[in-house]
Amino acid sequence: MSILAIDTSNQVLGVAILRENQVIGEVVTNITKNHSVRLMPAIDNLMKEVNIEPTQLEKIVVAKGPGSYTGVRIGLTTAKTLAWSLNIPIVGVSSLEVLAYQGRFFDSLVCPFFDARRGLVFTGLYEWIDGKLALIVEETNILMEEWLTRLSESNKKILFLSPDIEKHRELIREKLGDLAIIPEDTYHIAKPSHLALAGSYHGAEHTHSIAPNYLRLAEAEANWLKNQEGNKTNG
Repeated sequence: MSILAIDTSNQVLGVAILRENQVIGEVVTNITKNHSVRLMPAIDNLMKEVNIEPTQLEKIVVAKGPGSYTGVRIGLTTAKTLAWSLNIPIVGVSSLEVLAYQGRFFDSLVCPFFDARRGLVFTGLYEWIDGKLALIVEETNILMEEWLTRLSESNKKILFLSPDIEKHRELIREKLGDLAIIPEDTYHIAKPSHLALAGSYHGAEHTHSIAPNYLRLAEAEANWLKNQEGNKTNG
């Protein structure tokens, strides 16, 4: 089976192609550039490089967030369009789950997170159990200080993984001390090949109904709903 994996849910742009569970091509960039302009050329160039035609693809796996609202939409829209036009299955995977694969051989808790501004993070708690990744605490959008206080109560070593690790390193050390394990920088970037692997443990979704995993409303949508509630009250 030939699988195309797409991740534009955060600053990292990742594209990978697996054939019979073997990675035959992978592109990862971690730069601030427009994903909407770069994604399709990246897919096209990689497919040409590994000599794969679109009609040979049998599954699309896409990171569906949380992360950048725009980035999530770009990846999902592209993946859905490809899956629909090629009439092949599409699988959506949490971007946090994909990042947790970087802790595959850590023998305690794994905490992937993305900065969500204003002291908030998108995060969850995972653990590798008998070779499978298990979600221990549901993914959430929460104040980092509050989250770290909760984690400290476990009294277990926790591996922190995030492209935004430097924004929170000091607070993590303050709250968890030696219980916090923070690896070298290269471990904090999600890999699209891991996305493809994670996708093998999820069932296919309906192409037109697969939805983003935002974990919170976009600010504009939240403000709109708040205004609507206010209008109902005033009325």
